[in-house]
Amino acid sequence: MSNRIIVALLICVVVAASTLAQSRPISRKLLFIIIKAEDERRWDNDLRILFVSPSAAVRKRAALAAGRIGSEDSIPDLTKLLENDKDPSVRVMAAFALGETESLKAANTLRAVLKNLNPASELRARAIEALGKIAAALPREEDASKRELSAAILEAVKFESTRSPSHDQTILFGLTAVLRSQPSDAGPTVAKFLTHPNSRVRSDAANTLARLRLNSGNERLRSLLSSDPDPNVRANAARVLGVTEDKASFDALLAKATGDVDSRVRVSAIRALASLKDPRAAAPLVKRAVQLTDQEPHKGVRTDMNEALEIATTLGRLLAQKQDYAAVDWLSQRSKSENHRAPEVELALVRIAPAAYLAQFGTADAKRKVQETILLEWRAASGIAAGLGEIAALPDSVTNKSELAAQAQTLLRAMLDYKNSGIIINTLVAVHSEYAVPDVLRALAAFKPADMAAIARAHLNESDVTIEETAASILGDLPPSEENTRALAAAWPEADKNPSNDAALAILGALAKQKTDAANEQLKAGLKSNDILVRRRAATLLKANGAGDFTSQIGTVQTKNTAEDYGRALARIGRNVRAVVTTNTGSFTIELLPDAAPLTVDNFVQLAQRGYFRNVTFHRVVPNFVIQGGDPRGDGNGGPGYAIRCEINQVLYDRAAVGMALSGKDTGGSQWFVTHAPQPHLDGGYTIFGRVVAGMDVVDRIVRGDVIESIAIRQR
Repeated sequence: MSNRIIVALLICVVVAASTLAQSRPISRKLLFIIIKAEDERRWDNDLRILFVSPSAAVRKRAALAAGRIGSEDSIPDLTKLLENDKDPSVRVMAAFALGETESLKAANTLRAVLKNLNPASELRARAIEALGKIAAALPREEDASKRELSAAILEAVKFESTRSPSHDQTILFGLTAVLRSQPSDAGPTVAKFLTHPNSRVRSDAANTLARLRLNSGNERLRSLLSSDPDPNVRANAARVLGVTEDKASFDALLAKATGDVDSRVRVSAIRALASLKDPRAAAPLVKRAVQLTDQEPHKGVRTDMNEALEIATTLGRLLAQKQDYAAVDWLSQRSKSENHRAPEVELALVRIAPAAYLAQFGTADAKRKVQETILLEWRAASGIAAGLGEIAALPDSVTNKSELAAQAQTLLRAMLDYKNSGIIINTLVAVHSEYAVPDVLRALAAFKPADMAAIARAHLNESDVTIEETAASILGDLPPSEENTRALAAAWPEADKNPSNDAALAILGALAKQKTDAANEQLKAGLKSNDILVRRRAATLLKANGAGDFTSQIGTVQTKNTAEDYGRALARIGRNVRAVVTTNTGSFTIELLPDAAPLTVDNFVQLAQRGYFRNVTFHRVVPNFVIQGGDPRGDGNGGPGYAIRCEINQVLYDRAAVGMALSGKDTGGSQWFVTHAPQPHLDGGYTIFGRVVAGMDVVDRIVRGDVIESIAIRQR
């Protein structure tokens, strides 16, 4: 056999071996190493060495892990992958990961990618997306750099508006990057995409214009509102015309608010009319509201509640201090039927007829009435508190405002004093009166009473973590004082022990606002917390206050997960895993995504299998945005007593996406949401761990207060 033949055979063997390595799935052992490093937010050689793996799948997955961890130390390694890797999918993931670091150090590499004008370049698309994330995360002192990045993003998007054929993914990511980076004079460029043949591009262009409050495309948007076949486009067109206060759109918006076939469009048009502030819309909206009420088939079924609440909010804006009889009559009936549990209705009543609203509490036993309310039904107490607090925001021209304010404060103080009321409620069911206290505190603080600091300090000692968090936040908004610093310092030890870090984080924030050496010294206690989010917050605040750079003390995550947990999560990868969510309104099915978010899926499955979600409400419903549930408290502040790390992935927030609710990075727990419509501004910021594959009609019908009866997990 000749040497030439031998060499050829050797080459074939090497190529075959390389191809085999590329095609093999990632081993369980390597995945274990990767997700453990992610979970601990640890960038070291465990991951770095995987960047030179012969398997493109391994390199790609390691790059995603580096992005999730977010360490700036990984940027040189990610840059090498982006610039040199032979596999296009690895380079694309490296660009995505560089965006997740949110570091300016990654910007030049990504800007260089934009010079590649390949119309089918997914890499270019991800580079624009990544630059948008970096620009959005830059602190105020980096405004010059942000402007530079914003200009580069806008220039790239301008180019996309001129090429043919267009690369829709690059356009969509570019529009979201514009939204995040907010370049000057972006309106004309974004407006060009309102004529694009792809309805998703038109919808996202309108979404960007709406969020940036730009009126460059209003003439075209009026046409889209009237005739576009896609309801998402019509809804977003209405949003833009509303936030830009386009008076010429009044008739079209009113027609859509009362007659469009799609509820998403009606809701967006109703909101837009509130921005236009034209009182001519009030009477038709009241008529529509009455129709919705009459359509409710029987007590307890509130299929049109979402739309009715939007009308209530708009009426409050259109008829401020007008004492409009028809509106007040409908709102009063709605307040009674909801037993004050709809804050939107309470706020609207106060804005339209404040004296009439307070009159219902004007009897001799008014204090007793509100105290019974907070004891019996905390949601009703929260609604009333919202209404009473709104009196502080009324203009000074309102007749007898000072008297109304005094009466409102008296009632709010009575609600805070419910424990001493002497009222005895005979019930075997825990009514959780304390859940309303944060809303009552915030409502009272709106009046800025002279003793608000003393009231807030007294509530720092409450056992309920949300009350403590609220009290600390209020103290942070009040003028600094030594007494406040001492009270916050005294509350710290117990707050840091609580499984929920909400109060601890609020105390740190309030201490930072005291701007004293004593407060800064107390901030350093946060560096010793077992919670990495608390340590990170303490270091950030100390640095901002000029008290030193303590970032080296942040350390890594002390995760709750064990080897068994990782193994269980990894075992679902490649399997079909579904969750059947049964509610009082019907059932819908979620296809879970263990490949994209294994630990998030495992957390959801574990909670579901132990019955955690049973009888938990959907506490938040924002029409044409999301439904949100998973909070056992039902007020949006509850969770399982621990936090899980984000698993940001490349799945997009289209309609029916299921994501983890957060109050900041790595703060997920048990609250989750489903999107009614595409939400591109959520991409790469909130973990997607599923999608609704059956029953979206049920999701669309859900209103605030609807109940999850059970969640059944099916795996095969």
